[in-house]
Amino acid sequence: MPLSVAALLGLLAAAPLTGPVPADDPCSGGTAASACVVRVATPSAWKFSRTQGAKEGESFAAITKTADTAQSDADFAGLIIRCAPKGKIDVLVALIRPFPPRSHPKVTIAPSTGGTLTFEASMAAAGAAVLLPDEVSAFAAGKWQTTPALSVMVRESDSEIKGMVALNGLREAYHSLLANCGQ
Repeated sequence: MPLSVAALLGLLAAAPLTGPVPADDPCSGGTAASACVVRVATPSAWKFSRTQGAKEGESFAAITKTADTAQSDADFAGLIIRCAPKGKIDVLVALIRPFPPRSHPKVTIAPSTGGTLTFEASMAAAGAAVLLPDEVSAFAAGKWQTTPALSVMVRESDSEIKGMVALNGLREAYHSLLANCGQ
């Protein structure tokens, strides 16, 4: 049975954290569940997720936002911002149809407030997520928090996937993510 876009985003968001899950984490609950999704306390559709890792005390935290389906290709799932090792933040574009795992697609991002940026990216999660370069995390931490939407185009060889992601609620969701990174 195929996964929903939201389920796919949750699976793709996993990234290592350094440290144990805090006792007050709503996802810890002492259960053996391998994943937990909690809606961030804002009216936006950003979702916070924490996935338990294979090692004791290891977990993965991320915020995800699904694509505006009316303005996106069917193969565009959305945006993932996740905690990464050593206090880093990763930004990824989630896809339904994966690219080859060793490919390096060109990603063009056009914020609704103007300006267009193009980056060479790499693949993650068996080709279903496009990992943007480190410099993109500065946009998620700053300019994007006051930008209404992003237009994204991922191009690899002769294939192109376009999408639109509304960024409303990013500031609150990003701060919630940061509060849970490294815990």
